[in-house]
Amino acid sequence: MSARVAIVTGASRGIGAAIARTLAEAGCHVVAAARSQEALDAMVDALPVSGLAHACDLSQPDAAAQLVEATLARFGRIDIVVNNAGATPRGDFFAFDDAAWADGFALKFFGAVRLSRAAWPHLVESRGCIVNIAGIGGRTGNAEFTIGGSVNAALLNLTKALADRGVRDGVRVNAINPSSIATERTQVRIDRLAAERGIAADVASKELARELRVARFGTPQEIASVVAFLASDAASYMQGAIVDVDGGQTRTL
Repeated sequence: MSARVAIVTGASRGIGAAIARTLAEAGCHVVAAARSQEALDAMVDALPVSGLAHACDLSQPDAAAQLVEATLARFGRIDIVVNNAGATPRGDFFAFDDAAWADGFALKFFGAVRLSRAAWPHLVESRGCIVNIAGIGGRTGNAEFTIGGSVNAALLNLTKALADRGVRDGVRVNAINPSSIATERTQVRIDRLAAERGIAADVASKELARELRVARFGTPQEIASVVAFLASDAASYMQGAIVDVDGGQTRTL
């Protein structure tokens, strides 16, 4: 992986930051993208190899092309794209209006579409790869996760479609479905459950894990390790794969 260049979106914290650190530890120059310049600077400054912090809002139409241009200006090539940016809300289907749905798709799905399209010619040149971070909600519907499930399902379908094109163009495209990962978003769910039931946060954490039927919550590093594998030559025959990294929460085929 040494001297390869990886764009990682949503890289300022959580899973994205773990992915950026893991790829950098493998020798990649990481271009970290997110909305907060300050958070990105702190993360990139701590990487073991030179990187680039690029603040942008990938829900905006021109942001992906600008990110690709900045990457080429600094490093001259693109080998890996990790589409990780975007969070979608939980809640009652009937509480979400059209604007909420449009916002849900704007960053996670259309941001990935635009960045994949803008980076594709350079990935063809480098025989590179894309790793999409989706989520198990795209495989199993949930009444409280209608927007997120729909976005993730669309991203999984995009993965398969781009992988089909990638066979011809020499670009590998795969996806990871995380779930039950110990991030700030999960902590919000734990805190809400603790408040609703009048219990301590650590007790609520165990109860939520039990309700999700997993032994424990995963860590961002566990997702990052799978990304590093999919981006490496060790996964050279993986194309269009969708890997559930969810502690066994998905029990369907």
